[in-house]
Amino acid sequence: MTASTAASFTADDYRARMERAARTAAEAGLAGLLVAPGPDLVWLTGYTPPAVTERLTLLVLAAGQDPVLVVPALEAPDAQKAAGAPALALRDWTDGKDPYAATAALLDTSGRFGISDNAWALHLLALQQALPGSSYMSLTEALPMLRAVKDAAELEFMTAAGAAADAAFEEIRNVPFAGRREAEVAVDLDRLLRRHGHEQVDFTIVASGPNGANPHHEAGDRVIERGDMVVLDFGGLKDGYGSDTSRTVHVGEPTDEERRVHDIVREAQEAGFQAVRPGAACQDVDRAARAVIAGAGYGEYFIHRTGHGIGVTTHEPPYMIEGEERPLVPGMCFSVEPGIYLPGRFGVRIEDIVTVTEDGGRRLNTTSRELVIVE
Repeated sequence: MTASTAASFTADDYRARMERAARTAAEAGLAGLLVAPGPDLVWLTGYTPPAVTERLTLLVLAAGQDPVLVVPALEAPDAQKAAGAPALALRDWTDGKDPYAATAALLDTSGRFGISDNAWALHLLALQQALPGSSYMSLTEALPMLRAVKDAAELEFMTAAGAAADAAFEEIRNVPFAGRREAEVAVDLDRLLRRHGHEQVDFTIVASGPNGANPHHEAGDRVIERGDMVVLDFGGLKDGYGSDTSRTVHVGEPTDEERRVHDIVREAQEAGFQAVRPGAACQDVDRAARAVIAGAGYGEYFIHRTGHGIGVTTHEPPYMIEGEERPLVPGMCFSVEPGIYLPGRFGVRIEDIVTVTEDGGRRLNTTSRELVIVE
Protein backbone atom coordinates (compact mmCIF):
# COMPACT_ATOMS: atom_id res chain seq x y z
CA MET A 1 0.00 0.00 0.00
CA THR A 2 1.07 3.57 -0.51
CA ALA A 3 1.58 5.96 2.38
CA SER A 4 -1.77 7.61 1.63
CA THR A 5 -3.56 4.27 1.75
CA ALA A 6 -1.87 3.17 4.96
CA ALA A 7 -2.85 6.46 6.57
CA SER A 8 -6.48 5.62 5.88
CA PHE A 9 -6.26 2.55 8.13
CA THR A 10 -5.57 2.77 11.85
CA ALA A 11 -3.70 0.48 14.22
CA ASP A 12 -7.12 -0.74 15.36
CA ASP A 13 -7.97 -1.71 11.76
CA TYR A 14 -4.79 -3.74 11.49
CA ARG A 15 -5.32 -5.25 14.96
CA ALA A 16 -8.77 -6.41 13.90
CA ARG A 17 -7.38 -7.95 10.71
CA MET A 18 -4.66 -9.82 12.59
CA GLU A 19 -7.09 -11.05 15.24
CA ARG A 20 -9.50 -12.26 12.58
CA ALA A 21 -6.72 -13.99 10.67
CA ALA A 22 -5.48 -15.77 13.82
CA ARG A 23 -9.01 -16.77 14.79
CA THR A 24 -9.80 -18.06 11.31
CA ALA A 25 -6.58 -20.04 11.28
CA ALA A 26 -7.50 -21.67 14.60
CA GLU A 27 -10.96 -22.52 13.26
CA ALA A 28 -9.22 -24.19 10.30
CA GLY A 29 -7.21 -26.37 12.69
CA LEU A 30 -3.94 -24.47 12.30
CA ALA A 31 -1.54 -23.57 15.08
CA GLY A 32 -0.99 -20.19 13.46
CA LEU A 33 0.04 -18.20 10.42
CA LEU A 34 3.50 -17.20 9.23
CA VAL A 35 3.38 -14.19 6.94
CA ALA A 36 6.38 -13.20 4.84
CA PRO A 37 6.88 -9.86 3.02
CA GLY A 38 4.26 -9.41 0.34
CA PRO A 39 0.61 -8.45 -0.04
CA ASP A 40 -0.59 -10.37 3.03
CA LEU A 41 1.95 -8.67 5.28
CA VAL A 42 1.01 -5.24 3.95
CA TRP A 43 -2.71 -5.95 4.38
CA LEU A 44 -2.28 -7.27 7.92
CA THR A 45 0.21 -4.72 9.26
CA GLY A 46 0.66 -1.84 6.82
CA TYR A 47 4.35 -2.70 6.66
CA THR A 48 6.39 -3.03 3.49
CA PRO A 49 10.06 -3.82 4.14
CA PRO A 50 12.46 -1.37 2.48
CA ALA A 51 13.86 -4.29 0.47
CA VAL A 52 13.11 -7.99 0.15
CA THR A 53 16.38 -9.74 1.00
CA GLU A 54 17.63 -13.03 2.35
CA ARG A 55 17.22 -11.68 5.89
CA LEU A 56 14.17 -13.18 7.60
CA THR A 57 11.11 -10.99 8.11
CA LEU A 58 8.08 -12.91 9.36
CA LEU A 59 4.79 -12.06 11.07
CA VAL A 60 3.70 -14.74 13.53
CA LEU A 61 -0.03 -14.94 14.26
CA ALA A 62 -1.70 -17.43 16.58
CA ALA A 63 -4.99 -17.30 18.46
CA GLY A 64 -4.53 -16.39 22.12
CA GLN A 65 -1.16 -14.70 21.72
CA ASP A 66 -0.06 -11.24 20.65
CA PRO A 67 1.12 -10.84 17.05
CA VAL A 68 4.89 -10.75 16.70
CA LEU A 69 6.86 -9.38 13.77
CA VAL A 70 10.35 -10.84 13.50
CA VAL A 71 12.56 -8.34 11.67
CA PRO A 72 16.25 -7.71 11.01
CA ALA A 73 17.54 -5.14 13.50
CA LEU A 74 18.64 -2.80 10.73
CA GLU A 75 15.03 -2.63 9.47
CA ALA A 76 13.32 -2.39 12.86
CA PRO A 77 13.07 1.44 12.72
CA ASP A 78 11.11 1.18 9.47
CA ALA A 79 8.83 -1.50 10.92
CA GLN A 80 8.12 0.67 13.95
CA LYS A 81 6.75 3.38 11.64
CA ALA A 82 4.15 1.07 10.07
CA ALA A 83 0.55 1.97 10.75
CA GLY A 84 -0.08 -1.44 12.31
CA ALA A 85 3.03 -1.45 14.51
CA PRO A 86 1.19 -0.41 17.70
CA ALA A 87 -0.93 -3.56 17.35
CA LEU A 88 2.01 -5.98 17.44
CA ALA A 89 5.29 -6.75 19.17
CA LEU A 90 8.58 -6.40 17.30
CA ARG A 91 11.33 -8.94 17.81
CA ASP A 92 14.48 -7.94 16.01
CA TRP A 93 17.57 -9.98 15.33
CA THR A 94 21.09 -8.98 14.40
CA ASP A 95 23.37 -10.36 11.74
CA GLY A 96 25.30 -13.30 13.10
CA LYS A 97 22.38 -14.50 15.25
CA ASP A 98 19.99 -17.31 14.32
CA PRO A 99 16.60 -15.79 13.37
CA TYR A 100 15.04 -19.24 12.99
CA ALA A 101 15.74 -20.18 16.59
CA ALA A 102 14.18 -16.89 17.68
CA THR A 103 11.13 -17.57 15.51
CA ALA A 104 10.86 -21.20 16.57
CA ALA A 105 10.57 -20.07 20.20
CA LEU A 106 7.26 -18.43 19.26
CA LEU A 107 5.78 -21.53 17.66
CA ASP A 108 4.13 -24.76 18.68
CA THR A 109 6.88 -27.33 18.15
CA SER A 110 4.48 -29.81 16.54
CA GLY A 111 2.04 -27.34 15.02
CA ARG A 112 0.70 -27.09 11.50
CA PHE A 113 1.00 -23.57 10.12
CA GLY A 114 -0.26 -21.62 7.17
CA ILE A 115 2.61 -19.81 5.46
CA SER A 116 2.69 -17.15 2.75
CA ASP A 117 2.72 -18.54 -0.78
CA ASN A 118 5.69 -16.31 -1.59
CA ALA A 119 7.82 -17.25 1.44
CA TRP A 120 11.34 -18.15 0.42
CA ALA A 121 12.20 -21.85 0.44
CA LEU A 122 15.37 -20.82 2.31
CA HIS A 123 13.27 -19.66 5.27
CA LEU A 124 10.73 -22.47 5.22
CA LEU A 125 13.40 -25.17 5.13
CA ALA A 126 15.28 -23.50 7.99
CA LEU A 127 12.11 -23.39 10.09
CA GLN A 128 11.45 -27.04 9.37
CA GLN A 129 14.97 -27.85 10.50
CA ALA A 130 14.50 -25.83 13.69
CA LEU A 131 11.11 -27.46 14.34
CA PRO A 132 11.22 -30.95 12.80
CA GLY A 133 7.80 -31.78 14.25
CA SER A 134 6.08 -28.86 12.50
CA SER A 135 4.27 -28.86 9.14
CA TYR A 136 3.11 -26.19 6.72
CA MET A 137 0.55 -25.41 4.05
CA SER A 138 0.25 -22.46 1.70
CA LEU A 139 -1.78 -19.54 2.95
CA THR A 140 -3.94 -19.57 -0.18
CA GLU A 141 -4.80 -23.21 0.45
CA ALA A 142 -5.28 -22.72 4.18
CA LEU A 143 -7.26 -19.46 4.17
CA PRO A 144 -8.20 -18.62 0.58
CA MET A 145 -10.80 -16.05 1.64
CA LEU A 146 -8.55 -14.16 4.09
CA ARG A 147 -8.66 -10.91 2.09
CA ALA A 148 -11.69 -11.63 -0.08
CA VAL A 149 -14.35 -9.57 1.70
CA LYS A 150 -13.57 -5.87 1.59
CA ASP A 151 -14.77 -3.38 4.17
CA ALA A 152 -16.26 0.01 3.33
CA ALA A 153 -12.91 1.80 3.23
CA GLU A 154 -11.38 -0.84 1.00
CA LEU A 155 -14.36 -0.65 -1.36
CA GLU A 156 -13.75 3.08 -1.71
CA PHE A 157 -10.19 2.38 -2.83
CA MET A 158 -11.39 -0.34 -5.21
CA THR A 159 -13.99 2.02 -6.68
CA ALA A 160 -11.39 4.74 -7.19
CA ALA A 161 -9.01 2.30 -8.88
CA GLY A 162 -11.78 1.20 -11.25
CA ALA A 163 -12.66 4.80 -12.07
CA ALA A 164 -9.00 5.55 -12.82
CA ALA A 165 -8.79 2.61 -15.22
CA ASP A 166 -12.00 3.78 -16.88
CA ALA A 167 -10.52 7.25 -17.33
CA ALA A 168 -7.49 5.68 -19.01
CA PHE A 169 -9.76 3.81 -21.43
CA GLU A 170 -11.71 6.95 -22.31
CA GLU A 171 -8.43 8.55 -23.34
CA ILE A 172 -6.85 5.57 -25.08
CA ARG A 173 -9.82 5.18 -27.39
CA ASN A 174 -8.93 8.56 -28.88
CA VAL A 175 -5.28 7.83 -29.69
CA PRO A 176 -4.23 6.60 -33.16
CA PHE A 177 -4.18 2.80 -33.51
CA ALA A 178 -3.73 2.09 -37.23
CA GLY A 179 -0.11 2.07 -38.34
CA ARG A 180 1.30 1.86 -34.80
CA ARG A 181 2.86 -1.11 -33.05
CA GLU A 182 0.98 -2.81 -30.24
CA ALA A 183 3.83 -1.94 -27.89
CA GLU A 184 3.40 1.76 -28.62
CA VAL A 185 -0.27 1.68 -27.62
CA ALA A 186 0.70 -0.32 -24.51
CA VAL A 187 3.10 2.47 -23.54
CA ASP A 188 0.24 4.94 -23.92
CA LEU A 189 -1.92 2.79 -21.61
CA ASP A 190 0.83 2.61 -19.00
CA ARG A 191 1.26 6.38 -19.11
CA LEU A 192 -2.47 7.01 -18.79
CA LEU A 193 -2.90 4.64 -15.86
CA ARG A 194 -0.09 6.42 -14.04
CA ARG A 195 -1.50 9.81 -14.94
CA HIS A 196 -4.75 8.77 -13.29
CA GLY A 197 -3.08 7.74 -10.07
CA HIS A 198 -1.73 4.21 -10.46
CA GLU A 199 1.58 3.75 -8.68
CA GLN A 200 1.98 0.29 -10.22
CA VAL A 201 0.96 -1.00 -13.66
CA ASP A 202 0.76 -4.78 -13.75
CA PHE A 203 -0.23 -5.38 -17.37
CA THR A 204 -1.15 -3.54 -20.57
CA ILE A 205 -2.33 -6.14 -23.05
CA VAL A 206 -2.79 -4.82 -26.57
CA ALA A 207 -3.68 -7.79 -28.79
CA SER A 208 -4.50 -6.89 -32.37
CA GLY A 209 -5.95 -9.02 -35.16
CA PRO A 210 -4.93 -12.71 -34.79
CA ASN A 211 -3.01 -11.88 -31.59
CA GLY A 212 -6.37 -11.23 -29.95
CA ALA A 213 -7.00 -14.99 -29.97
CA ASN A 214 -4.31 -15.32 -27.27
CA PRO A 215 -5.89 -14.15 -23.97
CA HIS A 216 -2.51 -13.32 -22.41
CA HIS A 217 -0.76 -11.94 -25.47
CA GLU A 218 1.98 -9.49 -24.60
CA ALA A 219 2.05 -6.35 -26.70
CA GLY A 220 4.69 -6.74 -29.37
CA ASP A 221 5.96 -5.39 -32.65
CA ARG A 222 2.92 -6.21 -34.77
CA VAL A 223 1.68 -3.13 -36.58
CA ILE A 224 -2.02 -2.59 -36.00
CA GLU A 225 -3.97 -2.42 -39.25
CA ARG A 226 -7.32 -1.06 -40.31
CA GLY A 227 -9.85 -3.86 -40.00
CA ASP A 228 -8.27 -5.25 -36.81
CA MET A 229 -10.10 -6.15 -33.65
CA VAL A 230 -7.91 -5.08 -30.71
CA VAL A 231 -8.30 -6.52 -27.21
CA LEU A 232 -7.21 -4.08 -24.50
CA ASP A 233 -6.72 -5.51 -21.01
CA PHE A 234 -4.98 -3.35 -18.44
CA GLY A 235 -4.69 -2.66 -14.74
CA GLY A 236 -2.51 -2.32 -11.68
CA LEU A 237 -2.57 -0.77 -8.24
CA LYS A 238 -3.86 2.65 -7.28
CA ASP A 239 -3.28 3.54 -3.63
CA GLY A 240 -2.57 -0.12 -2.99
CA TYR A 241 -5.78 -1.54 -4.51
CA GLY A 242 -6.25 -3.18 -7.86
CA SER A 243 -7.86 -2.30 -11.16
CA ASP A 244 -8.39 -4.63 -14.11
CA THR A 245 -10.61 -3.99 -17.10
CA SER A 246 -10.88 -5.21 -20.69
CA ARG A 247 -12.54 -3.67 -23.69
CA THR A 248 -12.33 -4.73 -27.33
CA VAL A 249 -12.13 -2.00 -29.94
CA HIS A 250 -12.13 -2.13 -33.73
CA VAL A 251 -9.96 -0.13 -36.11
CA GLY A 252 -12.44 1.19 -38.66
CA GLU A 253 -15.74 -0.47 -39.47
CA PRO A 254 -16.15 -4.11 -38.34
CA THR A 255 -17.67 -6.93 -40.35
CA ASP A 256 -21.06 -8.37 -39.47
CA GLU A 257 -19.36 -11.42 -37.95
CA GLU A 258 -17.10 -9.31 -35.79
CA ARG A 259 -20.09 -7.36 -34.53
CA ARG A 260 -21.99 -10.58 -33.84
CA VAL A 261 -19.14 -12.12 -31.85
CA HIS A 262 -18.72 -8.94 -29.85
CA ASP A 263 -22.46 -8.85 -29.13
CA ILE A 264 -22.35 -12.45 -27.89
CA VAL A 265 -19.50 -11.66 -25.50
CA ARG A 266 -21.29 -8.52 -24.30
CA GLU A 267 -24.45 -10.56 -23.62
CA ALA A 268 -22.38 -13.18 -21.81
CA GLN A 269 -20.72 -10.54 -19.66
CA GLU A 270 -24.11 -9.10 -18.77
CA ALA A 271 -25.41 -12.58 -17.88
CA GLY A 272 -22.42 -13.16 -15.62
CA PHE A 273 -23.01 -9.83 -13.91
CA GLN A 274 -26.70 -10.54 -13.42
CA ALA A 275 -25.79 -13.84 -11.70
CA VAL A 276 -23.95 -11.96 -8.95
CA ARG A 277 -25.89 -11.98 -5.68
CA PRO A 278 -25.20 -12.98 -2.07
CA GLY A 279 -25.41 -16.72 -1.56
CA ALA A 280 -24.91 -17.63 -5.21
CA ALA A 281 -21.96 -19.92 -5.84
CA CYS A 282 -18.89 -18.58 -7.61
CA GLN A 283 -19.47 -21.17 -10.33
CA ASP A 284 -22.92 -19.70 -11.01
CA VAL A 285 -21.26 -16.59 -12.49
CA ASP A 286 -19.14 -18.76 -14.77
CA ARG A 287 -22.11 -20.90 -15.76
CA ALA A 288 -24.27 -17.90 -16.64
CA ALA A 289 -21.65 -16.31 -18.90
CA ARG A 290 -20.56 -19.60 -20.44
CA ALA A 291 -24.14 -20.63 -21.27
CA VAL A 292 -24.58 -17.60 -23.52
CA ILE A 293 -21.39 -18.28 -25.46
CA ALA A 294 -22.04 -22.02 -25.72
CA GLY A 295 -25.62 -21.39 -26.80
CA ALA A 296 -24.35 -19.22 -29.65
CA GLY A 297 -22.07 -22.04 -30.85
CA TYR A 298 -18.76 -20.65 -29.58
CA GLY A 299 -18.35 -22.68 -26.39
CA GLU A 300 -15.05 -24.26 -27.44
CA TYR A 301 -13.58 -20.79 -27.99
CA PHE A 302 -14.14 -19.58 -24.42
CA ILE A 303 -10.96 -21.02 -22.97
CA HIS A 304 -10.53 -19.52 -19.50
CA ARG A 305 -12.44 -18.97 -16.27
CA THR A 306 -14.96 -16.16 -16.12
CA GLY A 307 -13.30 -14.28 -13.32
CA HIS A 308 -10.80 -13.87 -10.50
CA GLY A 309 -10.75 -12.01 -7.22
CA ILE A 310 -8.95 -8.70 -6.88
CA GLY A 311 -7.86 -6.51 -3.99
CA VAL A 312 -4.35 -5.66 -2.85
CA THR A 313 -3.24 -7.91 -5.71
CA THR A 314 -4.77 -7.96 -9.18
CA HIS A 315 -5.35 -11.74 -9.07
CA GLU A 316 -6.46 -13.54 -5.92
CA PRO A 317 -9.29 -15.80 -4.69
CA PRO A 318 -12.18 -16.26 -5.20
CA TYR A 319 -12.32 -17.58 -8.78
CA MET A 320 -15.42 -17.69 -10.94
CA ILE A 321 -15.02 -21.18 -12.36
CA GLU A 322 -16.96 -24.45 -12.59
CA GLY A 323 -16.45 -26.47 -9.42
CA GLU A 324 -16.01 -23.47 -7.12
CA GLU A 325 -19.07 -23.77 -4.89
CA ARG A 326 -18.00 -21.11 -2.39
CA PRO A 327 -20.89 -18.66 -1.85
CA LEU A 328 -20.63 -15.01 -2.81
CA VAL A 329 -20.59 -12.61 0.15
CA PRO A 330 -21.20 -8.84 0.18
CA GLY A 331 -17.86 -7.07 -0.13
CA MET A 332 -16.22 -9.64 -2.40
CA CYS A 333 -14.64 -8.10 -5.51
CA PHE A 334 -13.85 -10.02 -8.69
CA SER A 335 -13.74 -9.77 -12.45
CA VAL A 336 -16.43 -10.89 -14.87
CA GLU A 337 -14.57 -11.34 -18.16
CA PRO A 338 -15.88 -13.83 -20.71
CA GLY A 339 -14.27 -13.99 -24.11
CA ILE A 340 -14.29 -15.67 -27.50
CA TYR A 341 -10.97 -16.46 -29.17
CA LEU A 342 -10.90 -17.54 -32.81
CA PRO A 343 -7.41 -18.90 -33.62
CA GLY A 344 -5.62 -17.08 -36.42
CA ARG A 345 -8.40 -14.52 -36.74
CA PHE A 346 -9.37 -12.36 -33.74
CA GLY A 347 -10.52 -12.35 -30.14
CA VAL A 348 -13.03 -10.46 -28.01
CA ARG A 349 -13.04 -9.98 -24.24
CA ILE A 350 -15.10 -7.64 -22.07
CA GLU A 351 -14.23 -7.29 -18.39
CA ASP A 352 -15.54 -5.38 -15.42
CA ILE A 353 -14.62 -5.61 -11.76
CA VAL A 354 -17.77 -6.31 -9.76
CA THR A 355 -18.43 -6.14 -6.03
CA VAL A 356 -21.17 -8.12 -4.31
CA THR A 357 -23.79 -5.94 -2.61
CA GLU A 358 -26.55 -6.83 -0.17
CA ASP A 359 -28.97 -7.53 -3.00
CA GLY A 360 -26.89 -8.16 -6.12
CA GLY A 361 -23.76 -6.71 -7.64
CA ARG A 362 -22.22 -3.35 -8.53
CA ARG A 363 -19.84 -2.73 -11.41
CA LEU A 364 -16.66 -0.82 -10.59
CA ASN A 365 -16.05 -0.25 -14.31
CA THR A 366 -18.67 1.79 -16.12
CA THR A 367 -17.26 2.55 -19.57
CA SER A 368 -19.34 1.48 -22.56
CA ARG A 369 -19.39 -2.22 -23.31
CA GLU A 370 -20.49 -1.56 -26.90
CA LEU A 371 -17.97 -2.12 -29.68
CA VAL A 372 -15.87 1.05 -29.86
CA ILE A 373 -14.55 2.19 -33.23
CA VAL A 374 -11.02 3.65 -33.18
CA GLU A 375 -8.83 5.08 -35.91
